[in-house]
Amino acid sequence: MNFLKKFWPTSFNVKKGDAVSLVIQLLILIVVCAVIGILIGVLAKIPVLGIIFGIVGALVEAYGIIGIVLCVLKFLDIV
Repeated sequence: MNFLKKFWPTSFNVKKGDAVSLVIQLLILIVVCAVIGILIGVLAKIPVLGIIFGIVGALVEAYGIIGIVLCVLKFLDIV
């Protein structure tokens, strides 16, 4: 559990049954992933670095999805 709290600290700020904290954390994750995704999308057009930025973009999206899942699980008090 400490591993998860170390890499996704904001996901554990959600309180059980508190929809406001869940929505705030989800919005934070979605906005951050969208901004970084747009930035990586622009940088991925560079021929040599495109593959590297494509991999980084996939990792950022995976990080966001895992964070969203952890937020929902914390909201439901499963984690």
